[in-house]
Amino acid sequence: MQDTTTVIECPRDAWQGLPEIIPAEYKAAYLRALTLAGFRHIDAVSFVSPKHVKQMADSEEVMQKFVASLPANIEAPEIIGIVVNEKGLERALATPGVSTIGYPYSISAYFRRANANMTRAESRTLVETLNKETRAAGRGLVIYISMAFGNPYDEPWGPEIVEETLEWLKDIRVKTVSLADTAGNATPALVAEVFQRANSCVAGIELGVHLHSRPENAEDKIVAAHNAGCRRFDGALTGLGGCPFAGDELVGNIRTEDILAAVKKAGGDPGIDESRLGKVLAMTNEIRAKYARAPIAS
Repeated sequence: MQDTTTVIECPRDAWQGLPEIIPAEYKAAYLRALTLAGFRHIDAVSFVSPKHVKQMADSEEVMQKFVASLPANIEAPEIIGIVVNEKGLERALATPGVSTIGYPYSISAYFRRANANMTRAESRTLVETLNKETRAAGRGLVIYISMAFGNPYDEPWGPEIVEETLEWLKDIRVKTVSLADTAGNATPALVAEVFQRANSCVAGIELGVHLHSRPENAEDKIVAAHNAGCRRFDGALTGLGGCPFAGDELVGNIRTEDILAAVKKAGGDPGIDESRLGKVLAMTNEIRAKYARAPIAS
């Protein structure tokens, strides 16, 4: 049986913390290049306060330019737009081309207060609103459970907290969830344990992972998740995008190249045009050099 792994490319996560603003035209061209290379699922934009995330202030403009740039014979990919409140939801639903709304739901009280200034009850009420409004608008919804593999804030944590959150999401009929290793400190064994336990309690939910890692540990984490049954992976080409909570500048997004290699090794076909992937990698390295002030990835 052929592997049916879904790969979500995450330029939004790769770009959002960069020190130099990437022009909207370049972002749109990058999304177009990803689409032409065969990426069918792209975490592309976010609708958050420009005061807090300046890099994403032009999301509407980026999407307008991207949609206009697609050839008529090319099917538009799933575009995920991240929101953190109802104002962001309103913006996302009004933006052509955004087909799925994403929301980071934190099981860490400290992280939730620091990033969204919300209580647990307020955050859950927002998720229920997002679920209702996206269904009414015919859009998808993906919930990211941040701190799903532990947190650095000396708070109570365990797989049972993740399971309780998933049971609640299942009860309100959320269909897609991604477990995030926000701080990048999970071991391959922990990735496997948490995913396996979570997956066994949520039949009917498409469950994925958004992992952070040091480069040398990334493959082991991907394989551990895959062996535990994961068939949905978020990644960023060249591993661009840091993890400010890890306390280690080498911890960042899992490289999409590593995910694609693991999928192929497992007998799957990720559907990526290798001849066009090189162009996107070259663009990624240009972003690293010009806008991230980071060395070109080897």
